[in-house]
Amino acid sequence: MLKVLIPTLMLIPTAWMAPRKWLWPTTLMHSLLVALISLSWLSNTAETGWSSLNFYMATDTLSTPLLVLTCWLLPLMILASQNHTASEPLNRQRTYLTLLTSLQVFLILAFGATEIIMFYVMFEATLIPTLILITRWGNQTERLNAGVYFLFYTLAGSLPLLVALLLLQNSTGTLSLLTIQYSSPVELSSYAHKLWWAGCLLAFLVKMPLYGVHLWLPKAHVEAPVAGSMILAAVLLKLGGYGMMRMVVMLEPLTKELSYPFIVFALWGIIMTGSICLRQTDLKSLIAYSSVSHMGLVVGGILIQTPWGFSGALVLMIAHGLASSALFCLANTSYERTHSRTMLLARGLQMALPLMTAWWFIASLANLALPPLPNLMGELMIITSLFNWSWWTIILTGAGTLITASYSLYMFLMSQRGPLPAHILALNPSHTREHLLMALHLIPLGLLILKPELIWGWAS
Repeated sequence: MLKVLIPTLMLIPTAWMAPRKWLWPTTLMHSLLVALISLSWLSNTAETGWSSLNFYMATDTLSTPLLVLTCWLLPLMILASQNHTASEPLNRQRTYLTLLTSLQVFLILAFGATEIIMFYVMFEATLIPTLILITRWGNQTERLNAGVYFLFYTLAGSLPLLVALLLLQNSTGTLSLLTIQYSSPVELSSYAHKLWWAGCLLAFLVKMPLYGVHLWLPKAHVEAPVAGSMILAAVLLKLGGYGMMRMVVMLEPLTKELSYPFIVFALWGIIMTGSICLRQTDLKSLIAYSSVSHMGLVVGGILIQTPWGFSGALVLMIAHGLASSALFCLANTSYERTHSRTMLLARGLQMALPLMTAWWFIASLANLALPPLPNLMGELMIITSLFNWSWWTIILTGAGTLITASYSLYMFLMSQRGPLPAHILALNPSHTREHLLMALHLIPLGLLILKPELIWGWAS
């Protein structure tokens, strides 16, 4: 654990001490080395159980893929942010890099924590750097409003969780993930217990976000700078799914009946947010709503609690993290050139940047779950397990996949095909940095096809 955590912490003094000329290259190389070291966690995921153990930090087959995704994303965020922060004063660039690094530290501590209270504290701590990123480096004046939405939705959802955890500590005597699975299940019968169950899951459902409490997500995505959007889509939404997988195991007898309304909300959300995507004019907003739709599938897969549902949820979370982060980077590259996120104003870009269109094509296909990409594997596992649970769900999930395909194609055709508008005169060519950024998103996604057991969690 420490072989990744200590170098990540050392990135902060590196960002403050590196001379101006070497600031971005050194932090990028440093974070890339950390990301490569973190790949060593994947070597022992095949055996079940916990590894790299001390009493506070450990990895198992569920947290390892998420930890590696977290470490992999930091160099990509640094690559993506390099252009639009270049004009800022040096201290602000250093602060920006410090915020990204601190976010990674909190996330490693959250996914690696064995104590649930420590997980809760780190879950909350990730709010602070993200909030500063959105409100300080966002593009539009709406950013403060988006920051308030983000903060209050998440806080209002997660305060009941703290009370629920303290109650759990009181009744079982431990909150360590290593031992709590062996403690005798709590007899949950009364009305208060049902509230307690809702308190445990509400925080994670807001973070996912479940349809109905999803309003903070499109706002936060649209206003955040590119690194904020990437980390939100790729890792912060996954905190919710990870927390649900950990907690649902403990709330055993109650989940069977109480989860029905949440599953219905999640599946209805797939169709609703997909339909919203079809009507979007704003590129980033479209990608943000598509995240809500994919996370709806994940919520359904987790709440029916079958091994296939859990595996599919984890696979889809990792695959969606890479694919939607890639889409946000692409949206940012076109925004940096045309200074508009409205798809009507920045269309026909294939004429100007043909290589970028190739990346757009691959990322859009990943988003609509083209075989043989892991996105399809995750969606198929979840849809199959949902169908096995109740055959009515196939109507919702089937319609959802059709809508997903149509808005992904709509996004691709709208932004890339057709004639170049007359007001777009001189576009900068695409840089090597941007091609490297896209390759580092989409090549891992392709390689996961060859060895999916790295990311399918407990089922192995």
